[in-house]
Amino acid sequence: MKAELEKRVAQAVDNFKQGYGCCQSVVAAFADLYGFSDMQAKKIGAGFGGGVGRMRMMCGAVSGIVILVGMDRGQTEGDDRRGKASCYHTVQDLLARFKEENGSLICAELLGLKDVPLNPSFVPSERTREYYKKRPCSAKVENAARIFAMYLTEKENTL
Repeated sequence: MKAELEKRVAQAVDNFKQGYGCCQSVVAAFADLYGFSDMQAKKIGAGFGGGVGRMRMMCGAVSGIVILVGMDRGQTEGDDRRGKASCYHTVQDLLARFKEENGSLICAELLGLKDVPLNPSFVPSERTREYYKKRPCSAKVENAARIFAMYLTEKENTL
């Protein structure tokens, strides 16, 4: 199982390097485990890029973790408070790990941007060699995918 999960972490990074957003990259690497196609996963995660619609709010890689936790253990009955609590607990635990390892959950903070405009440009940055050199996003995608992979391993070990 560990080798398979390492492949998924590597796939998340490769997705990002192919031009997909952070969220798309993380979700697509694991979506087949939940019956979603690569295309469906990339569509689900598309709007979360750039910290949600390029507004530099919650990191897209972090959003990917949240989506995957929902796929894994999200409740399907509206009045299932226990199911909601279980999902929320897992989200909080995994996001706390990400924040501890990266210092923030916020895209702008992770990018070192001090002043984020109220109406940011919706035009994505061009993915050039310089882009990849100066952006920590690839490492954040890898970290988010690794945290989710570790969660799956821990979950499997408790069953």
